[in-house]
Amino acid sequence: MLDNIHVSLTTPALLFPAISLLLLAYTNRFFALAALIRSLSADGQPIHDSQLKNLRQRISIIKRMQESGVLSFALCVLCMIFIYIGFNKIGSLIFGCSLLLLLYSLLLSVIEIRISVDALNIHLKELDK
Repeated sequence: MLDNIHVSLTTPALLFPAISLLLLAYTNRFFALAALIRSLSADGQPIHDSQLKNLRQRISIIKRMQESGVLSFALCVLCMIFIYIGFNKIGSLIFGCSLLLLLYSLLLSVIEIRISVDALNIHLKELDK
């Protein structure tokens, strides 16, 4: 099966800007969430258990998004090293793993966005009261 697959050095290199931008976006989401948590604790108003659960869940998901993105990036580099030294089959396998980690990271991102939107909808319902 891998005999038909040929990954050149430029193929994983194409993912570098995409993964870098994703990691930047994930970091921005983390910082925004951290700022929100700090502002909630500074306000002195009571925080509902559902809010705490939601925030903890989002932090955990963002952490996994960042970890899988970084691992995807690292495997891209490792793939390029293996291709460079002539181990194309191993490099292709590693590149496939890198793509799977990137996909996992993107799926986590969608889940985190949905949780965030649910939290905003709950907040909007409270404002309607």
